[in-house]
Amino acid sequence: MDINEQALKLHYELQGKIEVVSRRSIQTREDLSLMYTPGVAEPCRVIAKDYEQSFRLTRRSNLVAVITDGSAVLGLGDIGPAAGMPVMEGKCALFKEFGGVDAFPICVDTKDVDKLVETIALISKSFGGINLEDIAAPRCFEVERRLKEVCDIPVFHDDQHGTAIVVAAAMLNAAKVTGKTLGQMKIVINGAGAAGIAIGKLLISMGFGNIVMCDINGIICEGDAGLNAGQEEISHISNLNHEHGTLADALKGADAFVGVSRPNLVTAEMVSTMNQGIVFAMANPTPEIMPDEARKGGAAVIGTGRSDFPNQINNVLVFPGIFKGALAVRAKEITEGMKIRAAHALADLVPADQLSAQYILPSALDKSVADAVAGAVAQEAREQGIARI
Repeated sequence: MDINEQALKLHYELQGKIEVVSRRSIQTREDLSLMYTPGVAEPCRVIAKDYEQSFRLTRRSNLVAVITDGSAVLGLGDIGPAAGMPVMEGKCALFKEFGGVDAFPICVDTKDVDKLVETIALISKSFGGINLEDIAAPRCFEVERRLKEVCDIPVFHDDQHGTAIVVAAAMLNAAKVTGKTLGQMKIVINGAGAAGIAIGKLLISMGFGNIVMCDINGIICEGDAGLNAGQEEISHISNLNHEHGTLADALKGADAFVGVSRPNLVTAEMVSTMNQGIVFAMANPTPEIMPDEARKGGAAVIGTGRSDFPNQINNVLVFPGIFKGALAVRAKEITEGMKIRAAHALADLVPADQLSAQYILPSALDKSVADAVAGAVAQEAREQGIARI
């Protein structure tokens, strides 16, 4: 069987990848009295008087909602909330396995921004954090923005910011390997959706240099007609030389390429026009250019989203630790500073004496990563004064 057949067989056998487990066994009348009635009334009374005690007397202090509308699922697109459930369950399993964070999947059957925001806000008191997942751009930008305004817990769209953090960490180490200077790099990002725009913003915020965004129509430039709100916003801080043209034009002299778009868009010839190119071709399952073709073009460092090639750029390196750190100090939000701190912490996990073109990120299976990222995020929250404990 191939991997798809094996996965389908496993899902039929499991009938769901997660389950709810009681944290204390109920065996006696005393257990029942303490865990439920009449004893449970006392923590209810305490929370009614002091809302903050809900984080100490219930599981919400370690509970994240993984929420989707099913409109941009993995590489499958708009398949609907029910079809997106296996991915949400998988994300919850990763939260627990890698970060020790409990997570629950919620699939909302609407694409209406108002309804989605209202629904999530209304259930937010059950959770310590909100992980938005697989919501299509540009709707995802507004959903996240509005939820941050009304929720008193962290709201984090992982497709945007988790991807951006892991790419930034990989880019930090790839720059070291190639001897490139931060602040002087030209980085081309192909795919100006949720992930691409978030990557661009974070790389700009971290001072990597000139970021040039491309979409299906080519290079995005300030003043272009037909840009959506997210593209319009980033157009004012990217493409500093106001270039126009195709992706191939953008790659000439570029130091790095980041692909969050579609398969087979980049050729070895295009890579050969780059400046000792760093190539992160992250389209799944087939990248924008296969690693062997990128090497033919002279790429110095190559990363993909796949586990069967070196330098897998995978969000699992980020989101468990981000939430673990934010929940540990009960931060109200996940800030730009926390994201930058997480990127540096992730990059620093590769020892200097082991850093190479084939090793710029820890393994996606390295369960020590979450603690390192969590520690950095928690410390940044404390230094910013947004930690509540």
